[in-house]
Amino acid sequence: MTLVLPAPPTPTVAVHGTDSRFPVRRIFCVGRNYAAHAREMGKDPDREPPFFFSKPADAVVDSGETVAYPPQTENFHYEAELVVAIGKAGRDITLDHALNHIWGYAVGNDLTRRDLQLAARDQGRPWDFGKAFDRSAVIGPIHAVADSGHPTKGSIRLTVNGAVKQDADLAELIWSVPEIISFLSHSIALAPGDLIMTGTPAGVGPLVPGDVCVVTIEGLGSLETPIGPRT
Repeated sequence: MTLVLPAPPTPTVAVHGTDSRFPVRRIFCVGRNYAAHAREMGKDPDREPPFFFSKPADAVVDSGETVAYPPQTENFHYEAELVVAIGKAGRDITLDHALNHIWGYAVGNDLTRRDLQLAARDQGRPWDFGKAFDRSAVIGPIHAVADSGHPTKGSIRLTVNGAVKQDADLAELIWSVPEIISFLSHSIALAPGDLIMTGTPAGVGPLVPGDVCVVTIEGLGSLETPIGPRT
């Protein structure tokens, strides 16, 4: 096979404690998976079926890298999230087998152009411009399951310039990690390299150039993102 253009490089995420990298295939994101965040977004937190949106694989950014304030927004937000890294393919995965498909876990920050997301939502349009823009998926080093286990509770916290903005517990997820994997796999076959961002707690808010945003999840460490000037 001859390619008419050079193949793009494979996006990757760091792996904790090694020089190896985790290849990223797709990024799925769960919307409104903490009740308090659903309320702050003006939605009912009842346990309705989960819904998903996507980010491009090459939107990934390592911890410590500066993210420039993105174009076409005046309301650029942080969202602390637990990230699940899939290591085993599967479709129609049952709840009792879901954890077997996980390679590891990481800390994430789902950066969002909130004004564009809400405008699209109010018009019944896709969220892509609000969620799926360049460098919008900050992902910390992935911790292999053998090292981290399967976190079901523990602090998830975000600070901006040292001030706490989000402070919750993983136990507050409306849909658990096994439920998310099972539900998603009944619609889309999962494959090694897929990442799932599991939703953010209440307290989302704006970032401006010069801010330093830090997300910490108990047992998974922290990731730091300085915000640079507008592009």
